[in-house]
Amino acid sequence: MDRHNFLAVDIGNSWYKALASENGILSEYQIPNAIALFDGEFYEKPYDDDDIVFEDNLIVEVKSQAVVDRREIFYIGKAAAKQRDVSLTAFNNQKVDEDRTYLLLFGLAGYHAVLQHPEEIEITYSIDQLAVSLPTTQYKERKTRLKDKLAGTHTIIFHKVPGLSEPKELTVKIIINDVIVGAEGACAYLGLTRDQETLGIKDEELVKESQKGIIIGDLGGDSVDFVGIKNNKPVASVEGEPFGINQFLDHIIQRVSKKEMYRFDSRAELEEKLAEGPSGWYVEPFAGVRKDISKYILPQLKSMAIKYLEHFDRVRSSSSEIKGAVRYIAVGGAAKLAQKQIQEAAAKWSDRGRPIELTFPENMEKLNVLGLMILAKMNQLKRDKGSNHIMTTKG
Repeated sequence: MDRHNFLAVDIGNSWYKALASENGILSEYQIPNAIALFDGEFYEKPYDDDDIVFEDNLIVEVKSQAVVDRREIFYIGKAAAKQRDVSLTAFNNQKVDEDRTYLLLFGLAGYHAVLQHPEEIEITYSIDQLAVSLPTTQYKERKTRLKDKLAGTHTIIFHKVPGLSEPKELTVKIIINDVIVGAEGACAYLGLTRDQETLGIKDEELVKESQKGIIIGDLGGDSVDFVGIKNNKPVASVEGEPFGINQFLDHIIQRVSKKEMYRFDSRAELEEKLAEGPSGWYVEPFAGVRKDISKYILPQLKSMAIKYLEHFDRVRSSSSEIKGAVRYIAVGGAAKLAQKQIQEAAAKWSDRGRPIELTFPENMEKLNVLGLMILAKMNQLKRDKGSNHIMTTKG
């Protein structure tokens, strides 16, 4: 298994989170879901290479059948977030049909390949298994189309690479041999119950509880993906909703911009500030001027927490397959940011006689990508066993 190259990518509406495994060595990445058109005329150059970090300067051109417009050059991730024409995700966006999905995903894969081959300027990099996720609302109808668009060969050209002489370009040819698509929430369950190395069950108690029923609520940027688990398998009658933290982040950003004269570059920048906790909830619109923004943050987190629990209550009441569930699990980056507010709201629900006792697992914001890596390894194991069976039969 260690001889294979795996890439697992959680295609989030706020962040792309990735795990790469090459010859058993793990690498972890996270970039904002942000793109912006690159305009060479407005690019500030020359620059001092010592002051530029490659990850913060990802300027990509993608040549792929998955991308509609192959002539444009884009900033992606942190570089895009700093541009005035930055494009963030729209509400209820359709990941499979949007170029941004492939610009970010292939850009991230190419960046990983460059780090593995730092001395080369033309790289061919093969990925045995690419595992990606889709919201439960898009999974059934779109997973096959996504697999078809991702499999094959894609070329990524990195422009203006720090440390390279002119023309400062790196070319990476990514070959994706196999793709597996997982549903958000269900991947989190894999991350909770399976061991990364052995792929065996690591939480026997949780698997045992699944005999009676488990509900996982994966709260993300623009979707809350509910998964019902019965007898260690997802049930068909539970799906997600187009609801997430981004609408609340946007409201905070607008209010802070209007009232405090401070502009966040992206939702990702605001999320990083929220992750610091109340001690970090301030901005500095001007040098020496510090503004407390907790009064804009708390009402939004409380409102989101209430609506999240309302969705949880609706799901547990509407599915006959999962009635009597004994465990409710909150996962996702947004759930981690608002954990305190969700717990406070849940206490009030208990007072009203409708208790929702939520479990907040460790690494809840990474469980989907951990589950995707497990999915990639399991899929490769299945392929290897199939190949061995064919060879044995022929012999």
